[in-house]
Amino acid sequence: MMARTRRGMTERHQKIMDFIVERYEAGFPPSIREIGEAAGISSTSVVTYYLKQLTEMNLIERDPKFSRAVRPTHVSNKDVFRIPILGPIAAGLPILVPDAQVAYIGDEINGVDVARSLLPEREKARELFALQVQGDSMIDAMINDGDIVILKRAVEARNGEMVAIWLPEKDETTLKYFFKEKNHYRLQPANPTMSPIFISKDAPLEIKGKVVMVIRKLETTAA
Repeated sequence: MMARTRRGMTERHQKIMDFIVERYEAGFPPSIREIGEAAGISSTSVVTYYLKQLTEMNLIERDPKFSRAVRPTHVSNKDVFRIPILGPIAAGLPILVPDAQVAYIGDEINGVDVARSLLPEREKARELFALQVQGDSMIDAMINDGDIVILKRAVEARNGEMVAIWLPEKDETTLKYFFKEKNHYRLQPANPTMSPIFISKDAPLEIKGKVVMVIRKLETTAA
């Protein structure tokens, strides 16, 4: 926990600061809404007010254009990079693909900051993108509704790899384990209550990326 070394630092300032540090060190900076839930603040404008004060105290750096663009000042820019969130990905029935040229704004996020130390050295920032999971077909793989998956761009996959798949005929996308079998492709969920999706080898199917990291959505409760 950070010591109170700034004049004017209240208990609520400290609570917000501690939460930002905790989430940032976990590799997933919090949104305005999540900060409010953690600090027991229902108004996003009040949260923004506190963040402005913490910025003036030089305890955080923040880009107000992005919901999750907040980090403690003791973290160097070179230690993190921003991975764009291109849209939602279905962990259940396939869903329509959003415009890949437009950032996903369902939760007012455009990207997620990830500590370089959390990713393998071979992964390059320009090869990575993120999608927000919708559904629970991958729960046995510890991927839940609302989580963020970080993917490396790819067009091929080996059997058993978890991939983002686009089905061009339906303009739909899904997150599943990939298996190439004799007469079809099998898209396997990680949920025993759900059946696999079978795609004929005559039907178009495109692999868009392989999962390299999962950033789990943290459940918070008001204090």
